Amino acid sequence: MTTAERIAAAPTGTETAGHPGPLAYPAARAAGCPFDPAPAVDHARREQPVTRATLWDGSPCWLVTRHQDVRDVLGDPRFSAEATRPGFPFLTAGLRELITSTSSSLIRMDDPEHARLRRMLTADFMVKKVEAMRPDVQRLADDLVDRMTDGRTSADLVTEFALPLPSLVICLLLGVPYEDHDFFQERSRVLLSLRSAPEEVRTSSDELFDYLVRLAESKQHEPDDGIVSRLVARGELDFEEVANMGRLLLIAGHETTANMTALSTLALLRNPAQLAKLREDPSLIKEAVEELLRYLTIVHNGVSRVATEDVTIGGQTIPAGEGVLCTINTANRDDAVFPGGDTLDVSRDARRHVAFGFGVHQCLGQPLARVELQIAVETLLRRLPGLRLDVPFEDVPFRHDMAIYGVHSLPIAW
Repeated sequence: MTTAERIAAAPTGTETAGHPGPLAYPAARAAGCPFDPAPAVDHARREQPVTRATLWDGSPCWLVTRHQDVRDVLGDPRFSAEATRPGFPFLTAGLRELITSTSSSLIRMDDPEHARLRRMLTADFMVKKVEAMRPDVQRLADDLVDRMTDGRTSADLVTEFALPLPSLVICLLLGVPYEDHDFFQERSRVLLSLRSAPEEVRTSSDELFDYLVRLAESKQHEPDDGIVSRLVARGELDFEEVANMGRLLLIAGHETTANMTALSTLALLRNPAQLAKLREDPSLIKEAVEELLRYLTIVHNGVSRVATEDVTIGGQTIPAGEGVLCTINTANRDDAVFPGGDTLDVSRDARRHVAFGFGVHQCLGQPLARVELQIAVETLLRRLPGLRLDVPFEDVPFRHDMAIYGVHSLPIAW
C-alpha cells in the first residue's frame, strides 16, 4: 500500500468537522481574530489531534496539533528533519525549491551532523553572553525611537523600529555590514513568501548565498569578532559551509524577532487591559514576552518532520515514510496546558510554550530573541505613552502570505 493509500484509509475526525476526507492544508484562516489559528486546524486539535491532511500538490501528511503530541514528535529521533527523505512535507513549491536545491542547513539535519554544527554556534547564543548584550541592544532601541519620533507623531513601526532593531543586532553578531540590509531583507522576503515561484526562490537563494561566500572569503584576510569570521578561523568548514550557516542565522535572526515585535505591539494595543497591566507593572516584561510568544506563535503553518519508522503519537500510528506537520500555534493554545489559552494574559506562566520548537532542534537563538523582545516592548511602552494604532485594525496588512507570520506594516501614532 502506498503512503497516500495508507493515509487515506486511516480514521480521521475531519469529516465530523465539515471536512469530507483529509483537511486541505494550509487551511484557510477565514473570518475571525487574525491572531488565532485557522479554525479547521484548531477544531482538529479539539476533536482529532492527530489528523490527516492534503498539501498543495496533493501529497498527504499528518497534522499533529496538541501540545504533548507536538513535544513527543519534536523530541523523538524517529522523526527526521532531513528534507531529502521521501515523504517529507513541503508547504509550497517555493519552499520545496528552497530546501531541496540548497545545501542542507543544520535545521534540516539529524544528529550527529546536526549536533556537530550546532556546537560551533552554541557559545555565541548562551544566556550569559546574550545578557551581556543588553546595554548595546537598549542603546540601539533608544536610538531608533529617537529617530522615529524626531519631529513626528506617527510612523510605520515595522520599517522604522521592528525590522531595523534585530537586523542591526544580527549584523553585529555575524559581522555582516548593516548597509547591506536592503539586499538581504529583500532576498529574505522572497525566500519566506508562500507565493514565491520556484525560480524566484532559486535566484534569491543563490544571490544571498554568493554574497555570504564572498563575505566569508573576506574574513580570511580581514577578520573581526563576528560569527562568520570565527567560523572561518576554525578551519573546519569551507566558505560554502560557512555561508550556508550564515544564511540561516541571517534570515532567522531578523525576520522572526521583527515580526514578533510588531505583532506583539499590535496584540497589546488590541488588549488594552493587558497593556495597562504591563504599563503599571513593568517588572512583568519577561512573563509578558513568554505569553506573547505563546499567544502569537509566528510559525503558523507547522514544523515539518518525516517518520523513519512506525511511531504511535496520540493513539494514532504514523507509519514510516509519512510526513508530519507539527502545528505549534495550536499546541500553544492547548487548554490542557494553558487554561483559557485563546486569551492573552501577560501575567500567565507561559514557560512551557513551544514557540521556539522543542527537542534538539529548538531555536538556537532563543536567548537573543527574548532579550530583543523584552527590550523592544518595554522601550516602546515607556517611550511612547500615547502609543496607538493609526489605521483601523481591519486595514492592518497581516502576513498571511508568508512562512513567518506578522504584519507587513503597522502604522502607529503617539
